[in-house]
Amino acid sequence: MPSLPSSAADGSGTVRLDLAALGDGYREGTLTPVAVVRTVLERIAAAGEDHVWIHRVPAADLLARAAALEALAPAERAALPLYGVPFAVKDNIDVAGLPTTAGCHEYTYTATDTATVVQRLLDAGAVLVGKTNLDQFATGLVGVRSPYGVPRNPIDPLCVPGGSSSGSAVAVSSGLVAFALGTDTAGSGRVPAAFTNIVGLKPTKGLVSAAGVVPACRSLDCVSVFALTVEDAMDVLAVIAAPDPLDAYSRAAPPAPAALRAPFRFGVPGADQLRFFGNAEAERLYRAALDRLSALGGVAVPIDFAPFAEAAALLYSGPWVAERTVAVGDFLADYTGAGLAVTRGIIEGGYKHDAVGCFRAMHRLEALRRDTAPVWDAIDLLAVPTTGTIYTVAEVMADPIALNTNLGIYTNFTNLLDLCGIAIPSGFQADGRPAGLTLLAPAFREAAVAAVASAAHRAAGVAMGATGLALPPARPVSYGGKGLLPLLVVGAHLSGQPLNPQLTDAGGRLTGTVATAPRYRLYALPGEPARPGLLRVGDGGCAITGELWELTPEAFGRFVARLPQPLCIGSVELADGRRVSGFLCEAVDTVDAPDISDFGGWLAYRAS
Repeated sequence: MPSLPSSAADGSGTVRLDLAALGDGYREGTLTPVAVVRTVLERIAAAGEDHVWIHRVPAADLLARAAALEALAPAERAALPLYGVPFAVKDNIDVAGLPTTAGCHEYTYTATDTATVVQRLLDAGAVLVGKTNLDQFATGLVGVRSPYGVPRNPIDPLCVPGGSSSGSAVAVSSGLVAFALGTDTAGSGRVPAAFTNIVGLKPTKGLVSAAGVVPACRSLDCVSVFALTVEDAMDVLAVIAAPDPLDAYSRAAPPAPAALRAPFRFGVPGADQLRFFGNAEAERLYRAALDRLSALGGVAVPIDFAPFAEAAALLYSGPWVAERTVAVGDFLADYTGAGLAVTRGIIEGGYKHDAVGCFRAMHRLEALRRDTAPVWDAIDLLAVPTTGTIYTVAEVMADPIALNTNLGIYTNFTNLLDLCGIAIPSGFQADGRPAGLTLLAPAFREAAVAAVASAAHRAAGVAMGATGLALPPARPVSYGGKGLLPLLVVGAHLSGQPLNPQLTDAGGRLTGTVATAPRYRLYALPGEPARPGLLRVGDGGCAITGELWELTPEAFGRFVARLPQPLCIGSVELADGRRVSGFLCEAVDTVDAPDISDFGGWLAYRAS
């Protein structure tokens, strides 16, 4: 895989665009938004004509935006969760003052308003680089249906980049931006992720506003996120997920989404229900991905995939294709020369469906939802190949409909059945071509999916996209504090310790090992069971190792109510600058207690 050109903008060498690296660079002063923007511009120039972009923000405007961010006071910068982060948006999403083409020259208009989702990103300090190529009218999973050219797959230029959000995925994989927005109706936010070795997050329908997005199937459309890591995708989701009165399909997440069971259970379709279209390497990589899930503590549960497959077939064989006709059919009727032949054929096919057939399909879909519902009582996640295979551009051009259909068998049912999902890389075939794994769950369970997806992504041993750069260390998967509340534990509630069942019985979810800022002392308090007390001090503090858990608000409240004296819950500063709730004690409680801070943590002290 190609490595990125080094940036000479600030002499720091290759600039990583994952959010952790950018955040560290900005806090430490080794990076500035202007330097990052110059690096992005250098990389875009070096990429040449890769057919990624339909419209780019002028360089002068990008640099002015970056300079304005730099001019903010430190407190103002700290309040921006995406400060100085470069991103791109698929060109069926409006940005005021920029053209929206939806991949069709004749359809082009200049947007007067910015889509809600983009405005939220800009308000969070992100820097918009441009608008990306796509399968025309977001119709396709291949990425070759565009009059603006085929975005060059940075993993293997002979292969399709995946669609319809082709340009957005390639921009992230190539290291041109930190993240990008796509849309996902039938898999367009997942298939391109698989084909470019990155992460594709398809949120729950309505969780992210689609106001200002050119519709494909309005009742199914989702704005998706492409990123280099699962954590980055979830950080972006934390910014953009919120109800919007401008979107009739917008809805709010419940206050307490279901927590992941321990051990988690992942569903696997029966062997006779899986299709890899003769690609033995794709099957091998899928089986290896399942083995990694088991090694992470998961339990494989066989499921009947038939109702999921039937729902997938409904999307294009049923009347939902008529929703595409509602979206742009009138435009194509008025402009008879507009649109690619394959796209026009699909959209005009919606006219053959009538109201009777529509209701029959809707009734059948409800039956399939009923049939799939019990599956989720037995499993937490459904693990499927993102696609059964990958095709070359030449193969798709020779057979554009059938091969596109093949790519959707593990994606098309997701929005119809109201699921959320994250696509992650699962390795490379012997010929170097990529494959992906998708983890799916019922609506609003993004955080639970992300916890497993993050670990599985790292276990795959792949680099970030086509950059050749290693994944950063794992960090707690956040969802902006929405739904689940973080809790730092440093003693008897740690994994394997006597009081840990209080957390697991409450549905708590371990997100990872963390350290406090070096402003604390740790004491061995008297009593049984043995437990420490964490005390914040003015001088002479140490970094103390602990675990970060997440609880629903209800479980958090019950847990705190049962805390024994002298422990209490307060705000604890972590080494990465975040503040979370955690166990603390008062100075008076440590007067006669041994100071064990030099051990760095409770487990090390107990082991001594």
